[in-house]
Amino acid sequence: MLGLPDELGKSPNAPLRVLVLGAHADDIEIGCGGTVLRLLAERPHMDIHWAVLSGGGTPREGEALASANAFLVGAPHPHVSVASFRDGHFPFVGSDVKDYIEDNFKSIDPHLVLTHAREDRHQDHRLVSDLTWNTFRGKAVIAEYEIPKWDGDLGRPNAYVQLDPATADRKVALLMEHFAGQHTKPWYDAETFRGLLRLRGVEAACKYAEAFICRKLVW
Repeated sequence: MLGLPDELGKSPNAPLRVLVLGAHADDIEIGCGGTVLRLLAERPHMDIHWAVLSGGGTPREGEALASANAFLVGAPHPHVSVASFRDGHFPFVGSDVKDYIEDNFKSIDPHLVLTHAREDRHQDHRLVSDLTWNTFRGKAVIAEYEIPKWDGDLGRPNAYVQLDPATADRKVALLMEHFAGQHTKPWYDAETFRGLLRLRGVEAACKYAEAFICRKLVW
């Protein structure tokens, strides 16, 4: 997984501490939902913290919670949280977002953090990426996931997680099931998600894959 050495997490039977961060309700699922599903299958004792930073107190909170619980079926002790920072305004309250991440997640001491990409054109995504590095650099493997969008800002990933067809199918099905509020957006459909999984699969010499940018790995 992501080139992680065997020492990370001690062994497949020891808890692997994972933190996944998303600015919005469906970001984690789009960017790394398949990777989370595969990790749960291969690391049954994984200690996972799933944090969505916006949508609290709105209808999106219900979508976020239902989706997270569906993706995390089988996790022994999942930790899911939804904060209420305003969509599109993260850079203007950056200090508050930084305090929230440090106060709630720094003590987890994660082995692996899945977060937004630094070159993502959405301002909320970029801030979350920067704060991830501020908080966890030198302490965890940080992998930046990708979100397809109008901006055309997909980068050149250097790490891939291969997904079998059943895992890819489950990721796409859960995305379509739990985010009905997004279905009015022209890009939000199964074809988009499966197409990106297939393209990254070509690059990873398999059928389907999710792609990440890993800026620094220490083995």
